[in-house]
Amino acid sequence: MKYPPFCDIIVIGFNSLNENDIKIQSKNIYEKLKTRLSEEFKVFAPMPSPIDKIQNRYRWRIIIKGKMNETANKILNEALQEVYEKDLKTTRITIDVNPNNMS
Repeated sequence: MKYPPFCDIIVIGFNSLNENDIKIQSKNIYEKLKTRLSEEFKVFAPMPSPIDKIQNRYRWRIIIKGKMNETANKILNEALQEVYEKDLKTTRITIDVNPNNMS
């Protein structure tokens, strides 16, 4: 089943005032990670978070399962750097490795 401690769960969280921005950015990152990460990683398609809106901010997430290593860390950083260079004012992105909860 690949659950911790045998692998890592990485949650990339997106939140924004504009739901369309989240859909576009999460899909872009998903496509990049799907092609760049090795077959050891399972990258799940972007989806709304269980609580999809808090204080007028929409929330989406991408879940990745696999053993986190230096190469995977570098690929994640490169994908996020491309988003940060776009300088989106209302979109925030977070990465949580082995989160305590999945909400």
